[in-house]
Amino acid sequence: MAIYQSVGATATVQGDSGANSSTVRRRRGGGATSAMPLEKVELDAFEGESSSEELAKDSSSDDNNNGNGVDDASKGNRQQNAADFSAVNFDYRPSFPAHRRIRDSPLSSGNIFKQSHAGLFNLCIVVLVAVNSRLIIENLMKYGWLIKTDFWFSSTSLSDWPLFMCCLTLLLFPVASFIVEKLAQHKYIPEPVVVILHIIITSTSLLYPIFVILRSDSAFLSGVTLMLFACIVWLKLVSYGHTNYDLRALAKSNEKVEGLPSTLSMDYPYDVSIRRLAYFMLAPTLCYQPSYPRTPSIRKGWVFRQLVTLIIFTGLMGFIIEQYINPIVQNSQHPLKGNLLYAIERVLKLSVPNLYVWLCMFYCFFHLWLNILAELLRFGDREFYKDWWNAKTVDEYWRLWNMPVHKWMIRHLYFPCIRHGVPKGVALLIAFLVSALFHELCIAVPCHIFKLWAFIGIMMQVPLVLITNYLQNKFRSSMVGNMIFWFIFCILGQPMCVLLYYHDLMSRKVKTE
Repeated sequence: MAIYQSVGATATVQGDSGANSSTVRRRRGGGATSAMPLEKVELDAFEGESSSEELAKDSSSDDNNNGNGVDDASKGNRQQNAADFSAVNFDYRPSFPAHRRIRDSPLSSGNIFKQSHAGLFNLCIVVLVAVNSRLIIENLMKYGWLIKTDFWFSSTSLSDWPLFMCCLTLLLFPVASFIVEKLAQHKYIPEPVVVILHIIITSTSLLYPIFVILRSDSAFLSGVTLMLFACIVWLKLVSYGHTNYDLRALAKSNEKVEGLPSTLSMDYPYDVSIRRLAYFMLAPTLCYQPSYPRTPSIRKGWVFRQLVTLIIFTGLMGFIIEQYINPIVQNSQHPLKGNLLYAIERVLKLSVPNLYVWLCMFYCFFHLWLNILAELLRFGDREFYKDWWNAKTVDEYWRLWNMPVHKWMIRHLYFPCIRHGVPKGVALLIAFLVSALFHELCIAVPCHIFKLWAFIGIMMQVPLVLITNYLQNKFRSSMVGNMIFWFIFCILGQPMCVLLYYHDLMSRKVKTE
């Protein structure tokens, strides 16, 4: 059997080596034809070399070599004519081989991660919008408009004025720390006294808001806001005192020992400045240093757009809380009491809106608000989070999702423990213990309930770190580890804590009344 070519221009078929070729030309007389046996054609040569695109490229290269005076329009026409001619007369002939090599399907196991799934991602977004739109309409038809007019502010909020005054007076503690450091800089007080004074100042900055919240019958949101602000002040003051202590130690080392290694050289001199402290207290970081990378200017239009986005997503959080989470929680039972299947159904039903609120909270605070604050202060290092959504283990998640706290932990807690001879496992346990204490304070104090649910939830992360690390090493699959992380974090953990604290809070209100 042979392939006969009677019309058309030159068509060249090359093998893998490029040595054997067969050229078929149309004669001017039109009567004779050339024949090429199929046996001489190597099928591997058709993997793109004889395509219309390749002929178009050849035509373009010929034009560049032989016709420098030809304009771009004529070149494009010749390329298009060559491509059309090849497609009609060679590529799509019935005898042309349609299957030329071994290929896998795009969704096969060995090929699925090599493909672009942008279309499927768009489909997921469309389906997600459609499903949630139906749920919103169904919710409005079933419950009506549940958002109250006093959701953002009401006359009862004025009863929280002690918390507002406490928040303002917290600014006195950085001033006290500055005075201590100034005295230490001029060597008016010895180092042990400096350490004791810093311990007193930082402890008071945390205990004072706790006392105010417990003595006043304030709203939960107001109490959480004050406790978060107090915890931030405490972390910043600890970093301020610890960093200056280390800078003084390095300054003394420079005085005593000449020619320190380059790794111990100071990037900036030890100097106590109220301006630097004020900038640090406002900056979106928990780690003090005398100077920070700064951007050249403030993008005012960008700040305005981010503020508008922040308002929209904050309103979305309020809508989900009032319209979805509150009805689900109010119609539930205590998860540790009553019917087990009913408790599981409530937890699963609560998991989706709770996940939406948590993601909106993360986006509003860690991306929008911290970036707005950084832009206004021209703060350059804006790595406030990493790709925690790709975490394969619980340990990896805690190292990625909250970078300001993570940097504080490793700088002022974990590595100081390691340098003092504490084993790594014990140092990790201490870090989780401190994190658990602050989570408990931020939730239990505003609720006036000390059931240690948040503390237990954070400390349970320690065995989960070991379990997820073991599963990750066993399966050697990032997909398995990531799915386990999402299940533990979103389906099991947070909805359970919400139900536990809600029912304990309702029980406390009933007893009080």
